Amino acid sequence: MGDMSNSDFYAKNQRNEDNHAAGFGCSVMELRSLMELRGTEAVVKLQEDYTGVEGLCKRLKTSPTEGLAGAQTDLDKRREIYGKNLIPPKKPKTFLQLVWEALQDVTLIILEIAALISLGLSFYHPPGESGGESCATGKGGVEDEGEADAGWIEGAAILLSVVCVVLVTAFNDWSKEKQFRGLQSRIEQEQKFQVVRGSQVIQLPVSDIVVGDIAQIKYGDLLPADGVLIQGNDLKIDESSLTGESDHVKKCADMDPMLLSGTHVMEGSGRMVVTAVGVNSQTGIIFTLLGAGTEEEEKIEKKGGAVEDGHQNAGKMQDGNMESNQIKVKKQDGAAAMEMQPLKSAEGGESDEKEKKKRVHGSKKEKSVLQGKLTKLAVQIGKAGLLMSAITVIILVLYFAIDNFVLQKQPWMPECTPIYVQYFVKFFIIGVTVLVVAVPEGLPLAVTISLAYSVKKMMKDNNLVRHLDACETMGNATAICSDKTGTLTTNRMTAVQCYMGDVHYREIPDPGALSPKLLDLLVNSISLNSAYTTKILPPDKEGGLPKQVGNKTECGLLGLVLDLKRDYQPIRNQIPEEKLYKVYTFNSSRKSMSTVIKLSDGNFRMYSKGASEIVLKKCNHILNEVGEPRVFRPRDKDEMVKKVIEPMACEGLRTICVAYRDFSGDPEPNWDDETSILNNLTAICVVGIEDPVRPEVPDAILKCQRAGITVRMVTGDNINTARAIAIKCGIIHPGEDFLCIDGKEFNRRIRNEKGEVEQERMDKVWPKLRVLARSSPTDKHTLVKGIIDSTIADQRQVVAVTGDGTNDGPALKKADVGFAMGIAGTDVAKEASDIILTDDNFSSIVKAVMWGRNVYDSISKFLQFQLTVNVVAVIVAFTGACITQDSPLKAVQMLWVNLIMDTFASLALATEPPTESLLMRKPYGRNKPLISSTMTKNILGHGVFQLIIIFTLLFVGEKIFDIDSGRDAPLNSPPSEHYTIIFNTFVMMQLFNEINARKIHGERNVFDGIFRNPIFCSIVFGTFAMQIVIVQFGGKPFSCQPLNLEKWMWCVFLGLGELVWGQVIATIPNSRLRFLRRAGQLTRKDELPEEDANEDNEEIDHAERELRRGQILWFRGLNRIQTQIRVVNAFRSSLYEGLEKPDPRSSIHNFMTHPEFRIEDSTPNIPLIDDTDDDSARRRKYSSQPSSPNKNNNAIDSGINLTIDTSRSAASSSPASPLHSLETSL
Repeated sequence: MGDMSNSDFYAKNQRNEDNHAAGFGCSVMELRSLMELRGTEAVVKLQEDYTGVEGLCKRLKTSPTEGLAGAQTDLDKRREIYGKNLIPPKKPKTFLQLVWEALQDVTLIILEIAALISLGLSFYHPPGESGGESCATGKGGVEDEGEADAGWIEGAAILLSVVCVVLVTAFNDWSKEKQFRGLQSRIEQEQKFQVVRGSQVIQLPVSDIVVGDIAQIKYGDLLPADGVLIQGNDLKIDESSLTGESDHVKKCADMDPMLLSGTHVMEGSGRMVVTAVGVNSQTGIIFTLLGAGTEEEEKIEKKGGAVEDGHQNAGKMQDGNMESNQIKVKKQDGAAAMEMQPLKSAEGGESDEKEKKKRVHGSKKEKSVLQGKLTKLAVQIGKAGLLMSAITVIILVLYFAIDNFVLQKQPWMPECTPIYVQYFVKFFIIGVTVLVVAVPEGLPLAVTISLAYSVKKMMKDNNLVRHLDACETMGNATAICSDKTGTLTTNRMTAVQCYMGDVHYREIPDPGALSPKLLDLLVNSISLNSAYTTKILPPDKEGGLPKQVGNKTECGLLGLVLDLKRDYQPIRNQIPEEKLYKVYTFNSSRKSMSTVIKLSDGNFRMYSKGASEIVLKKCNHILNEVGEPRVFRPRDKDEMVKKVIEPMACEGLRTICVAYRDFSGDPEPNWDDETSILNNLTAICVVGIEDPVRPEVPDAILKCQRAGITVRMVTGDNINTARAIAIKCGIIHPGEDFLCIDGKEFNRRIRNEKGEVEQERMDKVWPKLRVLARSSPTDKHTLVKGIIDSTIADQRQVVAVTGDGTNDGPALKKADVGFAMGIAGTDVAKEASDIILTDDNFSSIVKAVMWGRNVYDSISKFLQFQLTVNVVAVIVAFTGACITQDSPLKAVQMLWVNLIMDTFASLALATEPPTESLLMRKPYGRNKPLISSTMTKNILGHGVFQLIIIFTLLFVGEKIFDIDSGRDAPLNSPPSEHYTIIFNTFVMMQLFNEINARKIHGERNVFDGIFRNPIFCSIVFGTFAMQIVIVQFGGKPFSCQPLNLEKWMWCVFLGLGELVWGQVIATIPNSRLRFLRRAGQLTRKDELPEEDANEDNEEIDHAERELRRGQILWFRGLNRIQTQIRVVNAFRSSLYEGLEKPDPRSSIHNFMTHPEFRIEDSTPNIPLIDDTDDDSARRRKYSSQPSSPNKNNNAIDSGINLTIDTSRSAASSSPASPLHSLETSL
């Protein structure tokens, strides 16, 4: 379907070309062929065909400096000829397709078949007498004629309920898809780009860009269309998403002016003329080749591969198609696993290979914690259900056969065969019913609803979630590594102190106090040596603060110019951007920015600014009070640092040094020799810029610390500034034992003599580290990786990271949850992130933690409710069938209870709003079982209560209510009042237990905040109303007999007993119930699923394959491996000591906290960068099976691993099973 729409689009474009190319000087095809050239070829072609870029602009009727005029008719014409800047999205699945998918569920198929057989048999009447008398009857007398005609009802009712279920599921998927597309379009609207129209620089949504627009590109942009560079400063582009080359490509107008859509600007700035948009751009062409909608894509989209890939065009396609090779190169980030691009590591080759491997396995391995735990649970329950249902059917069939043919010695008569078959079908339906009840269909639904609901609500809390499971992972976060600027602070830079002319001014001086020469140099330096896109505009509202546009530090400096009663705009107009001779843009290694201008006398002057300690090192003169340079010796530098820079930094100011240098124009200096150019500078002044802490941050950080989350600040600022801000925020408190270090010291502590990062050294640093200053992006990445890979704590750390710059990409991808800044963030950072903070505010992260924990709790609440229903229904159906030959709860009733109530209950319990109390407890961690001991207690407690009541009603109910017994009814007999009471009481008990399920931590007041959740209330009342309708008017299909008021009161009364019983259960302390913990432990042992054993084996094969490919792995870093083996052996011996003397441990929790059992799922599945780690992990795996670090990030309880490791069976959920649909539904 996708291909069709694309090719039409294409054909249309071709037709348009011929008619309209007349309007402009070049057609779509000419431009496309131009864009396919690279490097010097492109320059030559431009010169020959278009007489350079200016000629191209003329033909496209645009001005290289003023851009398009912006008249609507002109823009529409351009869109008509050259296309719009969007790639037609893949068509969403229709409702019918979703219905068809929902029908693929195995249990539903079994039910459909059974129902059809039942229907067919009910219409078949054997020849001869009415058939029944001479043949066997299970128990009870002959049915009368009237009822024989009603035999079809049960089959029809089952089919009807299947239809209900399918529609509910399909509708849910459909709304999920719709929400997803809504989110998608919201992300697209968020993405704006700077374009020059009518000589004004404006921000345009990316989809509004047309061919002929002049776009301004800068560091961190993701290019929205193809174009030709008009003028660039030090421009470097990362084209790896298109070419796979990881080196950055230098672009300049006379060497390689071709800029392609979907590539990232890594350094520099410039202007380009847009030459191709949408399907005609390079990215668009690749997508058209792939055909926007292919089969695999649809398959993967189901698996949640529909992770938007923020690239504005490609994003329209929810590209999840990892099978196709081109796209593997094309979008590293579209993959479900958002894995990190290999940093430039020496072993580039292998890491690339690994990447490919990882991509193939990515979607399978990288399950979120919750998904992993749920999948296991579902597999367990499903197996148990299958077993129960099989036993039920076997017992029923055997009982019937023995009773009829052995005890009553009846012969098998041919004319009775249909009747016998009808009995067997009835038994089969009962068996299937048990299975249907056992499998928790509500689970995937609850997860989806809960996540989707949270994501929708998180939008209001300024969290734009790009990957659903990030929301839930956030609830487990144990560490947050946050940027300082803009996240913890307001990102409104204001210059408050300065040092110039040998005087340290505590506030901005009066311009009259400064020498005019110094002032002129300062004002020129700041105005010219900054991005021209940075401006200070008048405030939006009266009395507001002036609006800062562009780089905030530069805004602070421009503010200084305005405070000195000067204006920067006239100076910029005098020397427009294209007259700047050479620009060295700011990057993380230079930490400074310099601009060279040509003076009127043919000499050159370079203005520089940057981090004060870095720029001052390069100064050997400084301007004195009259504005004349004097010598600036190392001794003076040290004094300056002590007297000026440190005091400023200790007040939390960021210090910037402004300097300049003059060059003679003859001979012209070699501008590429940066080290000699950026040297021998003359310092003009040092400015202290304040960036105040956001008022709500200290409170948010306090909440995090209460919730067991460590906040660390990672910043590029000076260490004193960083420490001052950290104290203001409350990240560090005076007198605590913590580390505040800078990047240099950090690297010295964690690297060995060879400069390799050692995990052991890292483990000594990170637990106490609170502030990392002057850090490079690699430091940030190293820190995150070190914390995640660490094995010293008893839980694997779950790390969230915030970032805004292009260079934060690797750290954002490596972290469990990456937050990008919506306002200050570059496109590259947003692309790498999982959640975008639309207000750049740290306190929104705390909201995300709250929602994440809420998701986890919602699922637990639902599980507690669901499992009680399942346990009771299965046991009732099973024992009832074995003792009375007929399940007390009929198939249709079971379906109503199971599917409809579960679906509604999942809605009701999954939409509980979060409360502040969620932040009062520590994170659950990856190893805590999904079903806590309190929940086990509740499930078993309520289960016992319900079973006692139901069995009492089943066996002595007829005496209590003085009615006919419903047991031993013949085939197709009318529904009995007795069984209706059982069914009704059962449903009432579930309804009231749903209220109990709202609390999972053993709270007393289950009604607390119930009216804050209108959905919950309406569902409980709605279910109650439906139940009345079913009992009173359901009749034959639901096997119900209307009840009078008194019996109804009894049913409701017994249901209310649930609430009272809930209080009784809450009174029993957990510590009393030793056996319960054992029970919990057993369930957990089962939950370490068999499929994980598979994953492990697979991982070894995977490892072996890799070994054959690159045996270098073995030889590299042998000394490291040996030390690690030594560690492992030491580890192992302590383990065995522990195993030899297992003291009686009363609970699984003690079991875990014993130090010898602290095994961690330490090693990530496949390391993203450092290959040697993988090696040692593999060694460890072979060398010490018992202590195998638990590879499955979502193992339920690592303590158990020891007992189970050897006895794992290798079964796994097959892709077709209903449980598999649980994995995929997310």
